[in-house]
Amino acid sequence: MNEPKPQSSPAVGEDGLSRRTFLGTAAAVGATGLLVSACGTSNAATAPTTSADPKLLGPTSGVPVGSAKIYADQRVVVLQPTAGTFVGLSAVCPHGGCIVSNVEATDITCPCHGSAFSVKDGSLVNGPATKGLSPAAVTVKGNDVFLA
Repeated sequence: MNEPKPQSSPAVGEDGLSRRTFLGTAAAVGATGLLVSACGTSNAATAPTTSADPKLLGPTSGVPVGSAKIYADQRVVVLQPTAGTFVGLSAVCPHGGCIVSNVEATDITCPCHGSAFSVKDGSLVNGPATKGLSPAAVTVKGNDVFLA
């Protein structure tokens, strides 16, 4: 007699869950975690690099009056809206987290999506960002600017 051959079925563990079902579920959970973490923001990711000791950024003469200088490695922008007044801002764009990269006439621009911020105060000039650059603590000692 011809007996039917046993059909192979996915390996089923003691808990009744097949390996295929387990792996599929694990992959879906992992992908969801990646999406959630990619969409989230963290203050640590947007904050300028700081330390217990103030870090020298450069001479005050490197920041033009009425303009700004970007210190990309420290993720900070220093403005000098009027002679002798220095303002620190985060160089991290609030839209996508890119570092702003260019100072043009009256604007600080982000290379990723084109947001622009005022060199006077870091306020939003145009989006897609929905807010201006965040404050960052800077100090002036003598003729030098420091990230506090």
